[in-house]
Parts: sequence; structure tokens; C-alpha cells
Amino acid sequence: MDRTLLVVADRPAPVTALASQPDASTIAVVASFRLSEAGRKASLLAGGNGKQGQTLTLSVPTTRLHLVQVDGDGTARLRLRPQFQVRPDQRIVRIDESPEYDTPPSSERLLQDAARNHQMEAAYRAQGTAMRATRDETSRTWRDSVAVAFLADPERRALPHPSPTSRRCVVPTERGRLTFDASRDRGAARDVPREAQRRFLADLQARRARTAEAQQAFHVTHSEKQRLVHAWIAEHGSPDQRERLAAGVLPLEEGTAAMAADRFRALDHLPPYVPDGVERLQAHLRSHVAFAEVTVAPDTLRVVTRELPTATAGQWAVLQQMRQAVPDAQVFLRERTLAWTVDLKAPRLRLVTVLAVIKDGPLTLRRECLMPEAPSPAVHES
Repeated sequence: MDRTLLVVADRPAPVTALASQPDASTIAVVASFRLSEAGRKASLLAGGNGKQGQTLTLSVPTTRLHLVQVDGDGTARLRLRPQFQVRPDQRIVRIDESPEYDTPPSSERLLQDAARNHQMEAAYRAQGTAMRATRDETSRTWRDSVAVAFLADPERRALPHPSPTSRRCVVPTERGRLTFDASRDRGAARDVPREAQRRFLADLQARRARTAEAQQAFHVTHSEKQRLVHAWIAEHGSPDQRERLAAGVLPLEEGTAAMAADRFRALDHLPPYVPDGVERLQAHLRSHVAFAEVTVAPDTLRVVTRELPTATAGQWAVLQQMRQAVPDAQVFLRERTLAWTVDLKAPRLRLVTVLAVIKDGPLTLRRECLMPEAPSPAVHES
């Protein structure tokens, strides 16, 4: 907090001696101030009480009542608090403290300081008015620039929450959220809420249209899948599948799996990949002495799958055999890493699989097989 230190050159006088008897043209006024340590010593030397907080009653001419304020109890006080001081940058600041003196001040000195404080208060209020006007003008200029940029850029949007209305909207800016209100704003800023609402409603309509198109495309694709699967089952399916198809209860997934089994029949000599990671990892961990009693739960299994960018000689040979056996399939090498999340240092298990994919219209037929070779060595976290 800013503090003022007034060094008074007047001859020190006892505080009690400064009081005077009011006459018809004066009024008794209480003056409150503080003494510094040097001032408290001077007060004691002059016969005062030496306290930091001092109160003095003095007579003030009625022509100087503008230096006096009267509280709710009817006590008249000299306007010494708050103080107003000029900083080095010429800005006037308010200090909510009584003035402090190095020597007990005279009544005339107190009146001079009150007069100067009165003048500074007027300048402080004028400064505040000017600063508010400048701040308001700066804010209006910035709001107008944001409004003009928003209206000129059709890609800009108001925040969806709260939803823009014809009266009010919130626009994100580099300084944060900026609210526009058509009932208060003027100029370009007044047009922002209506335009923001128009764009918001247009986006909603476009989103609904895209959703409807996606749903229609899904139904068309699903219907085509059903047609293909039903046609295949009617010709190649088992008697049981045909009966369930006729009754309308054959699952589409079962029909797709039957088609995939038929298309990948040439790969039946390869062991299929079964998603049994929990059992497989638990058996792998129990093969190590330190984890012989562990139990792997489904929520503690983490599987990371990636496509292998390289292949060993044995893996390459298997890939080539699969491509020759199913020439219309795309074949990929994949690696699955199985880890136990309970202990990140537990041995991990890596499995190499080969995935064959055939696109048959909207249908995707898949077969994934384990690579017929020993899996990669277990890897421990370092």
C-alpha cells in the first residue's frame, strides 16, 4: 500500500496546544493523523502522549467547510483520509490511510494538507472519468473490430453453448469469450447475434442432412449385405441355415462367417487366430517362477496391435503361399503384444499373425491365422 510521509518544517508544538475555541464563524473539527517514530519522540519531547494515532480538535472557518466531512453521528472531521498522491508516472493514486508526520503538525499545516488533498481528490476523480472513457472507447473499438471480422468471415461461429439467439450470442476471441447483445450494442456489433443465430441454425440443418444421408447409406449398404448373404446361403448354406433364413432368424454375422470360411478354405491348414488373450497371457506368465500363481483378469489385459513393416524368411514364405492360395485377398503381417497391466515389468507376449481380407461389394471377409512358427521371445520391461 502506498504511504505518504510529510516532513513538516514548522516548529514542533504540543498536540494539545493546537486546539482553539470556535467562534461564530468557525466550527470545531476533529483531525486524525499518524506520527512516525521520529514524530512520536518529538511529541513526547513537546509534552504530548507519543502515540502513533493522534486526534486533534481544531477550529475551521465556515468558509472552508469543503475541507470537512460529517459522519452519521454528526462528528465533523477534517478530510485527511483517504489521501491522494501523484506517482512518478503522474498517475494519481488513492491511499486509504491517514497522513503520517515526522513532527506533530500545526493546525495550519493540517488545513493546508486537507486543502491539497481536496484538490487532489478532484483531480483523481477527473482522472478516473478520463480513464473510464478511454477504456470504454478502447472496448468499443475492439468489439467493433471483432464484429466486423465475424460478419466478414462466413466460417466463424459463435459458441454453441449457450445457443445463439437473435438477441444474444457469445463469440470466442483471442482474449476470451465476448458477449454481443443486440439490445445494447450499436453498429456492426448489433448485427452479430442475428448472423450468429443464422449460421448456427444453418449448421444444425446441414448436420441433420448429413446424418440422414449417413443413415440412408447405412441402410442401403446393410440391405445389400443382406441380399448377398441371403443369396449365398440359399445356394451354399446348410439345411439348418436355409431353414432359419426362410424363417428370417439367421444372423447376418453367421452368414458372413460362412461365406468367409468358404472363400478362405484353402487356408484351413493354418491355425486360426482366436482372441483368447487372457488365457494365453496367463499361461505365459505362469511359465515364469516369479508369476507362477498370477491370475489375469480381462480388465488387466492390454493388447497392442500393429502391422509389421518387416518379415523374416519364414514369414515371407507363408505370406507368398497365402497369396497364391487366395489370389484375390490382401494379406498383411500383424503383431500383437499382450501385457499385464497389474505389473508393467511382467513378461509380455508377442504373437505374429497373418490377416487375409477380401472385399466383396459391401462385405468384408476376413481370416486371421497364427504364423506357423514359434512366437517371438518374451520381452521384459526395462
